[in-house]
Amino acid sequence: MNDTIEPQYSTGLSRRNIEQALIFAGKDLDHLEPADLALLEDFHTMGRYATGQLVDMAQITSDSAVLDAGSGVGGTARYVADRFGCPVTAVDLTDEYCETSRWLNRLVGLDGRITVRQADVTDLPFADATFDVVISQHVQMNVADKARLYSEACRVLKDGGRLAMWDITIGEDRELDYPLPWADQPARSHLVTPDELRAVVESAGFAVEHWNDLSDQASALMQAMLAQPANPLGLHAFVTDFKRKAENLTHALADGRLRAIQAVVQTVSGG
Repeated sequence: MNDTIEPQYSTGLSRRNIEQALIFAGKDLDHLEPADLALLEDFHTMGRYATGQLVDMAQITSDSAVLDAGSGVGGTARYVADRFGCPVTAVDLTDEYCETSRWLNRLVGLDGRITVRQADVTDLPFADATFDVVISQHVQMNVADKARLYSEACRVLKDGGRLAMWDITIGEDRELDYPLPWADQPARSHLVTPDELRAVVESAGFAVEHWNDLSDQASALMQAMLAQPANPLGLHAFVTDFKRKAENLTHALADGRLRAIQAVVQTVSGG
């Protein structure tokens, strides 16, 4: 998995470009609040709106131990740590994103609550039953071995723990336009249908609590976001060719080639 993910996301410029964007937007890096990063840290469809919705459904409290599995530059981890005050562990395969995440955590004073680990989500470096909640947003599209992905999530969750998912799946079986946010070529994209995704999640030891198709909402919000005037703060600050990737994603959501699935599932005893 490592040989395909690293070239997809590493540019060597993430920290520098984010720093320049913050300065250009008039932010004081010595007095930065977590909310100042909201526009440029949620690398998934619908951005912070989707993160807030998903976290609400996950039933996180100040006592929860949370894993953000596939954390990117750490937006969701910071949002959860800031909102709930709970400890968060953030894992990503791309070392550049991990380094950028640690830097941003320090800038907003959340490095004491968040631990960042460079690791593979299909081979998590944690003991069984470590976490109360695992969050997975727009990760499985890069993972061919989804059974391993979800069995690992189940393994590190305590009994009754929840996996909160926000994912893109294939819809109508028609050719996609590349690049997309998670893949600049078809060989790096591992999409399944919503039914196939649900089946592999349940087979890994989970029972479904919520399973929502938000494709229409995602399409409408993405179209509205693309229509906004230019802002220095945005995913374009560190994601190469982001505008074209976002446009291809939005068009495919609008015409049914892609579907957006929001789900919360719970570990089954003995799963």
